[in-house]
Amino acid sequence: MASDELASWLRLLLTPGVGNASARKLLATFGLPEAVFRQSPPALRAVVGPQAALALLTPPDNLDAAVARLQTWLAEAPNRHVLTLGDARYPPELLQMADPPLVLYVVGQLDALQHPRRLAIVGSRNPTPQGEANARQFACALGEAGVCVVSGLALGVDGAAHEGALDADAPTIAVVGTGLDRVYPKRHLSLAHRIVARGALVSEYALGTPPLPANFPQRNRIIAGLSQGTLVVEAAVQSGSLITARLAAEQGREVFAIPGSIHAPQARGCHALIRQGAKLVESAQDILEDLRLTEAPAHTGTADVFTDNGTNPPTAPDPLLSAMGFDPVSLDALQARTGLSTAHLQARLLELELQGDVGRLPGGLLQRIGRS
Repeated sequence: MASDELASWLRLLLTPGVGNASARKLLATFGLPEAVFRQSPPALRAVVGPQAALALLTPPDNLDAAVARLQTWLAEAPNRHVLTLGDARYPPELLQMADPPLVLYVVGQLDALQHPRRLAIVGSRNPTPQGEANARQFACALGEAGVCVVSGLALGVDGAAHEGALDADAPTIAVVGTGLDRVYPKRHLSLAHRIVARGALVSEYALGTPPLPANFPQRNRIIAGLSQGTLVVEAAVQSGSLITARLAAEQGREVFAIPGSIHAPQARGCHALIRQGAKLVESAQDILEDLRLTEAPAHTGTADVFTDNGTNPPTAPDPLLSAMGFDPVSLDALQARTGLSTAHLQARLLELELQGDVGRLPGGLLQRIGRS
């Protein structure tokens, strides 16, 4: 983006009294920001009123410093980007929102923002151990199925969801509530670097923006807007995750929720969503089938795991692995699905473990079924 164009966008964003709604009115009326600042005072007043029109006539005091800071940041790495509403690379799904961000700052792989399959996974910052495990397992299973997981980099469910996607070597998008020159929470610094390598960090907030409490509910609309659906893993009744779910529903996207114990406070938000019409899910397959994502994606960016450099014909998947599906499964369920005897099933599971293919089994299962 040219320096003058970048400066015009920043000037529009930084002008006191001109928020997103007023800025969109100006852009809809006059075109690009450069055209906005060429307008006469009466023309501006007719669109945004006298106070905002007056503010638009004078560049903000911090404009030059903000432009220089952003240009330096962009020049420091080739995977740093600024996308405006007028940019062809701007995610088209966000344009359908009532309040799309004027500017997106991105670090990482821009292809992730155009991924054909995106699902948000959100939930409590203080999940139960089972909730955290569910987030990771669902994200891993969805990633293996070619889905890009979108979340918010927060502690708890968000972090587990990003990690699960990365475990599957799948792309993941983290929408954050700070400027991209900092990572919040700090303990997710290493995770943020892993996300950048495989997916993207996204923010609508200018460089230097601290983790203000009001920013996080606001960023949730972007998480919902980027995704074809939203899965809530665990959430209290008063939870930012429920804001994301509501925004997803308002945008016509599917909302999914994992049920939990009636005695667990972290499950009450999910139960409330289910009562309001969210779809109860027990496995990643439920989501894939509901969103009609069970067919293989046209292009995932990774090699076909069933071929050897394209020279050998595909081999049939192991029937036991097919019976296991994407989620942790009990021995009783496997016996019911396969019809194998306990002894035969034990032997096959031990064989698969030696091959490294039992990641979908719950921890300790092999010991409980008689492994020495």
